[in-house]
Amino acid sequence: MNVDTAARHVVVIGGGIAGLAAAHRLVTAGARVTLVEATDRLGGKLQGGEVAGVPVDLGAESMLARRTEGTDLARAVGLGDRLQPPAVAASAVWTRGALRPMPKGHVMGVPGTRDALAGLISPEGIERIGCESELPPAAVGDDVAVGAYVAERIGREVVDRLVEPLLGGVYAGDAYRISMRAAVPGLFEALRHHDTLLDAVREVQAKGAAQQGAGPVFMGLAGGMGTLPAAVVASVRALGGDIRTSTAVLGLTRTGSGWHIRTDREPLTADAVVLATPAWSASVLLAAESPAAAAELGRVEYASMALITLAFRRADLGSPPPGSGFLVPPVDGRAIKASTFSSNKWSWVAEGAGDLFVLRTSVGRYGEEQALEREDPELVDASLTDLAEAIGLTAEPVASEVTRWTGGLPQYPVGHLARVARIRDEVAKLPGLRVCGAVYDGVGIPACIGSGQRAADEILATPTLAQGTDRDAGQ
Repeated sequence: MNVDTAARHVVVIGGGIAGLAAAHRLVTAGARVTLVEATDRLGGKLQGGEVAGVPVDLGAESMLARRTEGTDLARAVGLGDRLQPPAVAASAVWTRGALRPMPKGHVMGVPGTRDALAGLISPEGIERIGCESELPPAAVGDDVAVGAYVAERIGREVVDRLVEPLLGGVYAGDAYRISMRAAVPGLFEALRHHDTLLDAVREVQAKGAAQQGAGPVFMGLAGGMGTLPAAVVASVRALGGDIRTSTAVLGLTRTGSGWHIRTDREPLTADAVVLATPAWSASVLLAAESPAAAAELGRVEYASMALITLAFRRADLGSPPPGSGFLVPPVDGRAIKASTFSSNKWSWVAEGAGDLFVLRTSVGRYGEEQALEREDPELVDASLTDLAEAIGLTAEPVASEVTRWTGGLPQYPVGHLARVARIRDEVAKLPGLRVCGAVYDGVGIPACIGSGQRAADEILATPTLAQGTDRDAGQ
């Protein structure tokens, strides 16, 4: 780490969880930190709210627990006693006119055997899976699309009925475009030394089984993942950090002694900058100082989606639906792509809801932005239509909340990690500037937190850029 962090002022641009994690890491190490966020809200896609007076998550609701950046940060900001695994984990796939249990023993929908696929996959599709050993080996090269590779090896049905809904739930993307190296790295690496996809899946499964003693796969927070940003903000401020909302950054210029940041309020000067914004914003801000990085960032595509949160009277439901929810394959042509039974999945929701039952649906995938052009009541009605057919739900909700995430999820097509490497190589030529966020290392909460911490660590590890920088009085 830098030997004189206290002499340095770092400006973090962007108040999503990656930017907040970077700010927390920096201020904990002793740097002077100013974080600026263009909107009036911090936390990005971690957002809490209410429906019918019940506290709920209106954005991301859980994080991968076996990647520990998220749980470690929660503990560091005083939320360790609120970490909570799902109360119910059993999920289903709504396909071929019925809810069918999600089969065990798969890697992002890619099965290791044909077992437990009846109903999900046709008899012909199941037979096709068993023929893979007759195919010649197929190398993955530098990268390959998940859907294209799996379809070639064991058939399109596996992709359309299993891989697509699972990947779509994470990326809101198209499995036939998504990079295996970026989205399923364990499987990509296993395929480098296996001749069949099924053998590679079984290797990944064996490694996962060895980790089962490490605890739950996923973790949430009592009160919702939306409570994490506020706790990080409170911690950063308690350590002396300056966090400013409704402050848009308009320009970023390298000076002889650091950086000049032009905002729609007073300008800032800094020794170093962490740029924690979406790709399109980072592209604009880097256009003058790093045209090559800006061009690469400008090519990153995003998917939009919406979450529809619904509250029902339990008395109107009869029997609540079982399990944690279900996924929907796009090939079935439904309006929704998934539903989560929040009152089943999270004990804190059930406790807060009392006589109400809360669930949510999601709509919108890459290339389907027109689905989100409908008004909120239309999205609610579309969800209710699908829920009636999927689980027999005929009750009317007592309240609903539609949360739109326009441009919410960066897409990871084949070659994405190579693009990220080129961006970072170009940015590294700019002394005292680093980038972080969902674009670079993964869209999950731990990945975003890890991305912010990596950027902060690299700033802290570089030589002091300027100890005599003139600073504005507003800092």
